[in-house]
Amino acid sequence: MNKILKVLLLLLGGIFIILQGLAYEVEGAAVSALMLVLLTILYCGWTAEKSWHFFWFLVIFAVGHLLSYSGWFMPLLEVDQFDIHYYSANILFIIAYLFLIIKVLTSINVGKVFRELLIPVIILVVLDVFCVIIVTDATGNSLTTYEYILEFVYNGVIMALLSVALIDYMYRNDNKSMLFLLGSICIVFSEIIQLAYYYILEDKNLGFIYSFFLVVAFVFFYLQSQIDHTGPQPTYLDMDEQLEA
Repeated sequence: MNKILKVLLLLLGGIFIILQGLAYEVEGAAVSALMLVLLTILYCGWTAEKSWHFFWFLVIFAVGHLLSYSGWFMPLLEVDQFDIHYYSANILFIIAYLFLIIKVLTSINVGKVFRELLIPVIILVVLDVFCVIIVTDATGNSLTTYEYILEFVYNGVIMALLSVALIDYMYRNDNKSMLFLLGSICIVFSEIIQLAYYYILEDKNLGFIYSFFLVVAFVFFYLQSQIDHTGPQPTYLDMDEQLEA
């Protein structure tokens, strides 16, 4: 059964990419919501060592996509009307990503990381702030004040996810952290390209690209959920120093 679900998810992933690339956004939203529900079922039913943080990430992300899909069937809003589906779905996505961040932070020795990687952490924080400001400002005058604040927070959270994933990989240097980092990179690429797709450029090719990165991100996230950490591993530099000693 789990193999059938995996094949079905891969097929749905391909269909989702095609639909988004062809601008069939209602159908794409339906497929993405179905994919996330099936992925949650797959994770819950056939994962030996479950992470509750990752479980809630999947559940909340799926609910966000279901809510986003339902928004297509609501009456059209006036320019100044409050879009409850837009705000609710994005807030759910933010909470989902926060669960991933908490998952990583609770699994590492934060004090040791700050002692050993203080300079990289400071650099990442500065880069995160810079990137969030640049990316959010790229929307220009397309957003209202509240939408801008929401997008700013949203972009800040996904950049924080990427930074935490990178720090986790630097700390652990194992396959699980590498897969999590790759998934986080794909999420950031997907979100930035999606922002450009909706607010900056009217290019259908961007629909293919951002949806592809989103599907690949969840492939990496699922793969990392199926293996365990092997513990903090010495880096190549550390091993060289040990050999010299």
